[in-house]
This record gives sequence, C-alpha cells and structure tokens, in this order.
Amino acid sequence: MDKITVKEKKIAAMVSIISNLSLIILKFIAGIISGSIGIISEAIHSGSDLLASIITFFSVSESLKPADDDHQFGHGKYEDFASFIEGSLIVLAAFYIIYEALKKLLFHSDLKLDINIGLAVMFVSIVANLFVSTYLFRTAKKTDSTALYADGEHLRTDIYSSLGVFLGLVLVKITGDTIYDPIVAIIVAIMIFIAGYKICEASQKSLLDTSLSEEENLQIRKIIGNYLENDVIFLKKLRTRKAGLKKNIEITLVVEKTMPISTSHELCDKIEAEIEADLKNTDISIHLEPNI
Repeated sequence: MDKITVKEKKIAAMVSIISNLSLIILKFIAGIISGSIGIISEAIHSGSDLLASIITFFSVSESLKPADDDHQFGHGKYEDFASFIEGSLIVLAAFYIIYEALKKLLFHSDLKLDINIGLAVMFVSIVANLFVSTYLFRTAKKTDSTALYADGEHLRTDIYSSLGVFLGLVLVKITGDTIYDPIVAIIVAIMIFIAGYKICEASQKSLLDTSLSEEENLQIRKIIGNYLENDVIFLKKLRTRKAGLKKNIEITLVVEKTMPISTSHELCDKIEAEIEADLKNTDISIHLEPNI
C-alpha cells in the first residue's frame, strides 16, 4: 500500500476521534445545563463512538504492518475485528437507548427542560457527524478500509439518534408533553440496532474466512476461462477469502504436462495481473498440476 493511502486512512481515523471527543464534551455540558436526560444519553452514545474511533485508529495502524513470523499472512484481520467490535458497540448503544426510553415511559414525569439549548446542540451534532461520516465513507471506499467504513456507519447512527432527540425536543416544545422524547428514541434505537447487526454480520464473514462475493468469484472464473483450451485444461480448485484490505485467492489449474516452466510462469503472471486489475488489493497463489 502506498504512503499516501496509509496517511489518508490515519488522518480519517484521527478526524473521527477529535470530532467525537468534541461532541461528547458539548453534549454533557448541554445536558447538565438543560436538564435533558435525552441529551446526556446522547453524550454516552457518543462515548461509544469515541471508543469505536480509537479502536479504528489502532486497527488501521496495526493492519498496515507487514507480515512477520507471528502473522505470516499479514495483519489485515485487525480491521475486521475492529469492525465487529464497533458493530457490537452500536447494538449495545441501541439497547441502552431503549432501556432509557422505557424508563421515561414507565416512570413518566414532567421535567422542566431548557429546550432551546438542547435543540442547538443536537443540530450541531447532526451537521458535524454528517460531514465526518461522509468523509469517512469516501476515504473507506478509496482505501477499501472495513474499519473506516464501520466507523462511518457508527457515526451515521449517531446522526439518527441525534435527529431522534432533536425531533423529540421539538414535539415537547410544541405540545409541552415529554412523552414524545422516549417514543422517538425507541424508533431510532431500532434503526441503530439494524445498522449494528449489519456491520457485525459483514465483519464476521471475514473473521470466519467466508468466500469473496459471488460476483468477485465469477470475475475470477471468467478471467481463467479466457485461458481454457489454449493454456489451461480446466480449473481444479478456487478458494477465496478477505482479510482486512487484502483479498486472498488460491487457484489450482490443470495444464499440459509438457508445458515448459517458463511458459507456466508467464501464464501465472498474466492471470494474476488480470485478477489484480479487476479486483484490486489481491494476494494470489496459483498452483499448476500436470494433466495425467
């Protein structure tokens, strides 16, 4: 991976940390001043975002390390593991919001809230997280980083939860009834849970060495198919998986037993180059067997 890509990933992770830390401080101060339990809960939710951002920064740094004696296939799975942790944090945050919302519904009491400061802080939080999450998604796509993508998804859930608190405060301001705050919070929490579940599901596929997507496997087979009959007799085995940034591909091809070593080497180089051009960030191993 080039130095520019590495720098971009680290900068994106650091921007996320600074943004989350600033929002946590802002929400806690606003929550105490306004007397809003919803805003304080949002500060705690942002705390999980900060933890996730720190995990992302650590995982991105670790995943970029070259292979060594203890990690002979590289450190790519650090990103997948970080994504799973982040997804789990999102799910836990959803359950926490539901818990707090149910408490407010069951033990409903009319609280005197400073609605205006709450609305202002939630608006700032929504705008800030919208910009930062968009930046993270763009960088994740450019660098193929699962950890940055998960961090962006985490911040997106914060947008939903902040929007929920914002709408709840608007309804409280209009009607004077505080019951709208927990109802909106539960709806938002369900959306957050779904997002967290999807992240966990995607990251566990890489952790458990699930095959690449059907589309990517078809691309590989199509490339190999272009060499059938001329150089390759048939494709015997294809195994694929993803570890962080890298797509690991193992191919076994059956060729004529009379094929010279130099020709077989050129054949492997051609296939590897075509697959790399199509899929990017590949680590390919091709084994040739003679036709008997």
